[in-house]
Amino acid sequence: MIMSRIQAPSDETTGNLVDRLLSGLPPEAVHVDPDVTASYANDMASFCEAGVPAVVVLPRTVEQVQHVMRVATELRVPVVPQGARTGLSGGANASEGCVVLSLTKMDRILEINPVDRIAVVEPGVINATLSRAVNEHGLCYPPDPSSWEMCTIGGNIGTASGGLCCVKYGVTAEYVLGLDVVLADGRLMSTGRRTAKGVAGYDLTRLFVGSEGSLGIVVRATLALKPQPPQQLVLAAEFASAAAACDAVCRIMAGGHVPSLLELMDRTTVKAVNDLAHMGLPETTEALLLAAFDTPDPAADLAAVGELCEAAGATQVVPADDAAESELLLQARRLSLTALEAVKGTTMIDDVCVPRSKLGELIEGVERVAQKYDLTIGVCAHAGDGNTHPTVCFDAADPEDARRARESFDEIMALGLELGGTITGEHGVGILKKEWLARELGPVGMEMQRAVKSAFDPLGILNPGKLF
Repeated sequence: MIMSRIQAPSDETTGNLVDRLLSGLPPEAVHVDPDVTASYANDMASFCEAGVPAVVVLPRTVEQVQHVMRVATELRVPVVPQGARTGLSGGANASEGCVVLSLTKMDRILEINPVDRIAVVEPGVINATLSRAVNEHGLCYPPDPSSWEMCTIGGNIGTASGGLCCVKYGVTAEYVLGLDVVLADGRLMSTGRRTAKGVAGYDLTRLFVGSEGSLGIVVRATLALKPQPPQQLVLAAEFASAAAACDAVCRIMAGGHVPSLLELMDRTTVKAVNDLAHMGLPETTEALLLAAFDTPDPAADLAAVGELCEAAGATQVVPADDAAESELLLQARRLSLTALEAVKGTTMIDDVCVPRSKLGELIEGVERVAQKYDLTIGVCAHAGDGNTHPTVCFDAADPEDARRARESFDEIMALGLELGGTITGEHGVGILKKEWLARELGPVGMEMQRAVKSAFDPLGILNPGKLF
């Protein structure tokens, strides 16, 4: 239902909020129908509480976002910014009685500049849409989260998203040059630059990347682009143990190779993909390693990596001959999370990141956790940067199953910290990992984090209840 002044809810507080919002917004941007607001209550994370929004606002301009924040400051109402809600940590979940500020209608690509190799975009632009647009100019935007066909650039910035190509090209933070941000009180601030270099003042741009909407609302982003690389070729290597596959990863990286992709699937994940898609992957494999190169001579690079895999104990090495065969090999990896979800209907997807040298220890530890809790836990990983996705499969309708799933998830995060890693490599903290953030940062670190939050949002109205 689209709100008008006449349709404002009877509740005095909400009615006043809606009335104030409509004083600077078109009626079609403001929604209070319970069925509509409920659909914006949460992202894709399990075990994360969500409140009922008082109103959902879908602005189309910077000025409209500023108006929302001025009203929210005046009335002391929490604001939860959202993109496509593909997040996996509850970072976009609504607070009770909040304004959900969905930025999906701000979806324009404002500029693509091949000389400066930048793109200027609004936060609601879909990652894949931007990628295809810059490809037409012989350029690429490398960050490629698994949800790239759905997720937005604003959401990617909010969680500092990664993806399959991070081993060579890095994460979202490395491509954000500058931002326009609406602050909690409605003021507009610009950070960063359009130039290739720049060190003027504190790096506030980097501060906003990964802040999960807790410091300000990103309304425009200047992004760095790369020349479009050659078509990559892929190699698949099968191993009789996850330890052997992880040894191959260490040999590849220590050898100075720079793959465009280096992904690992454990036996549980391989079986799940076979069960779902009947891809004919060998059921006897304990780990499948996928390596890709987008260099001028990828076949030579694959041959060198194939030798390292064999030296680490690979039972079979299969290099692709062309792009079509490469895409077929990658399809199994792309199906991993969907296949694991089909095992029991619900998944909790972790994103513990450890040093590459500890990757084998983490996977072995996850196997022990799965046995301890009698659960199916599959691991797929961006092996080249140590970012793992242990995925706990469980029946959400079974309270005992759900309890064991949550406890196993926490145990895996504890293991990641013990191995010198971090609780999140690319999904963010949100609600799901708040207590673990405190364990990772320690009391002094948390004190300084809260001080930064207070400087930007003294009333605490921006995405409250997240991170801390």
